[in-house]
Amino acid sequence: MTDMLDSIDLPNSLNKLSYEELNILAKEIRELIIQTVSRNGGHLASNLGTVELTLALHRVFDFSKDKLIFDVSHQAYTHKIITGRKAQFHTLRQYNGISGYTNPYESKFDTFIAGHSSTSLPLALGFAIARELKKEKYEIVVVIGDGALTAGEAYEGLNNLGRMGKKVIIVLNDNEMSISKNVGAISQYLSRVRSSHFYQAIKKKTPRTTIGRKIKLSIKNLFMPTVFFEELGFTYLGPIDGHNIKKLEETFQRTKNIASPVVVHIITKKGKGYQFAEENPSKFHSAHPFIIQTGKDKSKSLKKTFSETFGEALVEESKKDKRVFAITAAMQDGTKTNLMKSMFPDRFLDVGIAEQCAVTTAAALSKAGLKPVVAIYSTFLQRAYDQLVHDVGILKVPVVFALDRAGIVSSDGPTHQGIFDLSYMRTIPNFVVMAPKDGAELKAMLHFSLSLNSPSSIRYPKDYVNDLSVSSKPVELGKGELFYSGNDLLIVSIGVMFYPALKAREMLQEKGISTGLINARFVKPLDEELILSEAKKSGRVITVEDNTIKGGFGDAVSEFLSQYGIKVRIIGISDFFPEQGERKFLMEKYGLSAEHIAEVGEEFVKEKN
Repeated sequence: MTDMLDSIDLPNSLNKLSYEELNILAKEIRELIIQTVSRNGGHLASNLGTVELTLALHRVFDFSKDKLIFDVSHQAYTHKIITGRKAQFHTLRQYNGISGYTNPYESKFDTFIAGHSSTSLPLALGFAIARELKKEKYEIVVVIGDGALTAGEAYEGLNNLGRMGKKVIIVLNDNEMSISKNVGAISQYLSRVRSSHFYQAIKKKTPRTTIGRKIKLSIKNLFMPTVFFEELGFTYLGPIDGHNIKKLEETFQRTKNIASPVVVHIITKKGKGYQFAEENPSKFHSAHPFIIQTGKDKSKSLKKTFSETFGEALVEESKKDKRVFAITAAMQDGTKTNLMKSMFPDRFLDVGIAEQCAVTTAAALSKAGLKPVVAIYSTFLQRAYDQLVHDVGILKVPVVFALDRAGIVSSDGPTHQGIFDLSYMRTIPNFVVMAPKDGAELKAMLHFSLSLNSPSSIRYPKDYVNDLSVSSKPVELGKGELFYSGNDLLIVSIGVMFYPALKAREMLQEKGISTGLINARFVKPLDEELILSEAKKSGRVITVEDNTIKGGFGDAVSEFLSQYGIKVRIIGISDFFPEQGERKFLMEKYGLSAEHIAEVGEEFVKEKN
């Protein structure tokens, strides 16, 4: 810990510092963030770009009563450090440690939980309405990146905030543009004019005539991109250098003179202060632990991930069929659809943070005769449930959904746990719902799904493919794989839970318990014939899934077998939101290990009929 940081425990400590000292503090905070993320992993580039911004905001506002809302909140590390969590910052994203996102359970300075994009503006609208009804006085400040403005919910919030004229301060963090000195000087001057009492008074008294509006728009278009926001009802200030604490502070002070909603447009540099993050902000957006001196990952496995396996398989399928088209929602690197983009750029679309758009666009592509494959994280596809139902399910259009990051996801906590997709996909008529046990089966399922005349989903985790891959039969609709028959117990697994189930069977066999094992492959349609024939031999069935037990795979099997009086025990995630922690650790904690499966199986068999 360095000297300046030692003196900062809570935001009011910032007020005693000069601008020179604040710049030193910003440097020390960056060093702490880099050191911590290099050990734990995390969102580096976005946090290095918002250090000065956060310091300036906390100097101007009192967020023990004012509301600070970070969109996504993956840029809130500085905020955490200066709001009483400095001593715990080394636990960032660790089990029982500091969250990588804002969370009111963690601190009174965190206004709301966040992890998904574009919720900040509707949240601001709600707080603004409540403030008015309760006759309270506090400022509402939103920090939102330009990337989040690709999502529809952000515009819904903007539209209603502007229409209702609710006072909020929106800080638009633009890290894709550079500042031109000439434009910057004019913008700063006009910002001062716009925020003055005189300008605000004149603005209110000026009639909205057609000629007046045309002149006003012409002047605005000449100097700066303000028309969009001001026509929505916002006062636009900027652009401002997002790394100049003094200018930021002066601008935020001026926003207090404005009674209507305000947009403060700032320009920042992602990864600022760390060369490798500046040069490659995409890599350091969500970084693995890395070596500070080289920027290289500390450990590079020779194993392939499920994402890499999917990306390569998608390219191979695209080589065979020119109708295959890939869509993702701002996650081309994570889903490895960037491989498709490199090979077939004319058959690739990244819609930005707009999952609803991705699903509906895919439906149209399918209706027009193409074969769209939509690759989205499990937890993000939740945002497009209505489109899955309305635009895909009802018309039964053949769209393939590749659900990455399914099941338990390391380090990101409850907002990113992909434990609901088997349940929500299973509810939609006309969908085929699959989960592969390993990389070979993932490739086979992708190939199979592209031949279907109905929508389908394939889900897989953020993990390496299993080294123990066993031989598989060709994928057939609604057909599982029988690996072993048993007279005492039957284990039916779905997806990657096959290998823990396989190990559990071996443990049970050693104890003299004759155990059958089925790799279900399909959640919908179930292989009812196979499951029933094997279940009748023992009358006891255990299902295993890395999904919530509510409405998931186990429920599907239990619903079917209940009519035959066969007992079913479901192993999965109980009815709660899993916390942050390493995937392997959490899987064991929640009973998704071979040892726990075997323990449940042994107790089940010993029960009296």
